Amino acid sequence: MSRPSTRSSPKLQVVRGGSRPARTRAEAEPSTTQRIVESITGAIIERRLMPGTKLAEQKIADIFKVSRTLVRQALNQLSRDKLVTLEPARGARVAEPSVEEARQVFEVRQMIESALIRRAAAELSREQIAELRAHLREEQAAVQRTDVSGRTHLLADFHVVIARMLGNEVLADLLSDLVTRSSLIALMYQSSHSAEHSWAEHVAIVDALEKRDARAAAKLMEDHLHNVERNLKLDTRVPDLEAVLMPPTP
Repeated sequence: MSRPSTRSSPKLQVVRGGSRPARTRAEAEPSTTQRIVESITGAIIERRLMPGTKLAEQKIADIFKVSRTLVRQALNQLSRDKLVTLEPARGARVAEPSVEEARQVFEVRQMIESALIRRAAAELSREQIAELRAHLREEQAAVQRTDVSGRTHLLADFHVVIARMLGNEVLADLLSDLVTRSSLIALMYQSSHSAEHSWAEHVAIVDALEKRDARAAAKLMEDHLHNVERNLKLDTRVPDLEAVLMPPTP
């Protein structure tokens, strides 16, 4: 089975209630601007681009062999998605989310994914559950071989795959944006929630979906997101300067 993915790679095609019209070649191939957007987004999700990294227009233009105008369009889109900050004097940089923004992102994810997973428990077919099991096997394989970029992408994509299976592209795209911002937040605040824990929690969620247990699935998703957020270092207390600067007394 091909690996389903977020917008940084081809979307999982889930057909519900009839066939979907075939896309033309022009529709299937992303524009140059979108390729740049997807490349930068994927690098953030896979932890290859760190918060605060400078994104030089000319360097990106040289990499993709395009004009700086197209690069600027891509950076403007990423800025609207809150993944890049644009400043007149400093240019473009990978965004550095604030603590408050981090909390708000996880609050919105809790609202959306609680409702999403309840609906999934009622609507997903046996074939779709089997696809989720295949996705879990890919997650596990990436975790076991210490494939950091692969496992990060797969673990994040798990949430978007479920949304796409419900056939709501607006919801899937919204969740994809939130998951990508969550990945950036995890980079910024160094989550200690291990990949193994995330995979195990995903397995428990799919087990509940297979049993059509909406209440259990929603509780498991709530706990999963809470665990990820809890392990972020979002403590904004100002440290005691003397305690920080003075060496401990022997």
